[in-house]
Amino acid sequence: MQSNSSMRTPLGRVRGLGSAKSGTGHFWLQRVTAVANVVLTVIFLGIVISLFGKPYPAAMATLSHPLVAILMLLFVLSGVVHMRIGMQVVIEDYIHGEGLKIAAVMANTFFAIAIGAACVFAVLKLSFGG
Repeated sequence: MQSNSSMRTPLGRVRGLGSAKSGTGHFWLQRVTAVANVVLTVIFLGIVISLFGKPYPAAMATLSHPLVAILMLLFVLSGVVHMRIGMQVVIEDYIHGEGLKIAAVMANTFFAIAIGAACVFAVLKLSFGG
């Protein structure tokens, strides 16, 4: 006689997934990006404040520095990932129709990609002297 002391459902045992599926990965990624956003926002604000009142060529010189460009790209990417995950949680919690939920999650992902791509393009254009 086999003892079934597992708390998993039969479907969960077959798939090898718990009830949360990939929830812990999203949970930790959202926390990591939140911490990164705090640090990168302080750096971003420091750069913006340092550029206040400077002429355009001086601002371009600052923004074209590789370290500044990398920090700006990290700020954008971390912010976009954090935004997408946070909005996905809201969508999954408050939209109950399965079809609408899938469409909203897809739209959220496409929106995050579009915003991220536009920001990355802008930073790269500035960093390469455009």
